[in-house]
Amino acid sequence: MFKHFIWLEWKSFFRSASFATNLVLKILMGLMALYFIAIFTVMGIALFFLIKEDYHLDPLATLNKFLIYYLVGDLVIRYFFQQMPVTNIKPLLTLPIKRDTIVHYTLGKSVISFFNVIHAFFFIPFTVVLLLNGYGFQAILWLLGIWALIYVNNFTTVLINNKNSVFYPLLLVVVGLGVAQYYQYFDVTVYTQPFFQLLYSTVYGFLIAVIVAAVLYYATFRYFKNNLNLDTGLAKKSQEAKTENLTWLNQFGTLGTFLKNDIRLIKRNKRPRGTLIASIVFIFYGLFFFTNIIEVYNTPAMQVFGGIFVSGGFLLNFGQFVPSWDSAYYQLMMSQNISYRQYLSSKWWLMVIATVVSTLIASFYLYFGWKVYLLIVVGAIYNIGVNSHLVLLGGAYNKTAIDLTASKAFGQKQAFSFKNLLIAVPKILVPMLLYALGYFIFSPEIGCLMVALAGVLGFAFKDKVFSLIEKIYKNEKYATIAAYKQKN
Repeated sequence: MFKHFIWLEWKSFFRSASFATNLVLKILMGLMALYFIAIFTVMGIALFFLIKEDYHLDPLATLNKFLIYYLVGDLVIRYFFQQMPVTNIKPLLTLPIKRDTIVHYTLGKSVISFFNVIHAFFFIPFTVVLLLNGYGFQAILWLLGIWALIYVNNFTTVLINNKNSVFYPLLLVVVGLGVAQYYQYFDVTVYTQPFFQLLYSTVYGFLIAVIVAAVLYYATFRYFKNNLNLDTGLAKKSQEAKTENLTWLNQFGTLGTFLKNDIRLIKRNKRPRGTLIASIVFIFYGLFFFTNIIEVYNTPAMQVFGGIFVSGGFLLNFGQFVPSWDSAYYQLMMSQNISYRQYLSSKWWLMVIATVVSTLIASFYLYFGWKVYLLIVVGAIYNIGVNSHLVLLGGAYNKTAIDLTASKAFGQKQAFSFKNLLIAVPKILVPMLLYALGYFIFSPEIGCLMVALAGVLGFAFKDKVFSLIEKIYKNEKYATIAAYKQKN
């Protein structure tokens, strides 16, 4: 039966209306997977010698000490990025197929997920090195125990999917423990290391992890089986209705109406809220660039790169999915007497306001000197004058609908086209090039001036640029509508 399920998904992939896009995405994901496989493999081999020769410590005991943070980090990444196992059950429930088979197949898809397989390329090479250095067959038992814990993370992610009330308090506790260890108030690894060491030091210790993984698999299996019904999820939750008039935006006419919709969109849906959260994270991402923590970031070009990201987090995250945010009702919207100019202007103003707010919040970078904050301000000017137009231009070729009911904030595949890829180049590379030219030929201040002038020129020609973008949106209108109708 599993063979038939795989065959059905194979045909669904090749018969999809977005087959070309899916194929390109698969190829790019494959290349990225090879990149991470190479990194994990090298780390698995080199870590043993790095710990032993440079720090003169026991490699296995040292790794066991910090494994708790490795597993927690894996869980966090899974929660935000791992796709949940999905099977179209409607046509299957009317056929003589056991429910157990459907659930086992669906969970089996998560077992072979890249988020599980990638860890093998780190732990297997590390275990091989352990064996070659006299750690004995118990290193294999240790590997089996760690592998079982990887699947504990996998099934935990499935169970707590979309349960923020469980995930975020747990994350807060772990971050608190990490901070406490950093400042030497409390070392949680004193209590966790013995457990991971137990997987190696005893013959049967790995069975603890295996049993926990098996129990979680059974719990996940029972949960999905009990909810494997056609009407599951159809009943809507009853809750008090809340209205948000946002009447203060009425003074802006049609533009205000669109702004209201976008504000409600962000407040009511998880994925748009995710872009807002990401933009806040981007503000602090600049610490990697301006504190010299990472040596490769300590270059002139990378400095302005950091300025672009600090001020443009919302612009780059939210803007790249215009008009996909409105894909659910795009057909209805296009059947109304709506001006594309007003529609695009509302998105532009929302991104500009967010950029200005991000720049003001980032004023704490003045602590590192006025030159650092100047890079952020210059990046904001470039974002407003140039990147705001580029993300809207890229949206004209965005043909991937966004399901706002999806449970993952980052779970849906990203919209992709080669035109979008080409448009993305000036967003980052052009300001880096302009700043580098000014920096090395004249001075850092001239480099900032060149980037700022590019933003000012973009703002000065805003009307002409908007006319061009509007024309492209009109030309792509019916292709976009047809693409948003596709559900697979």
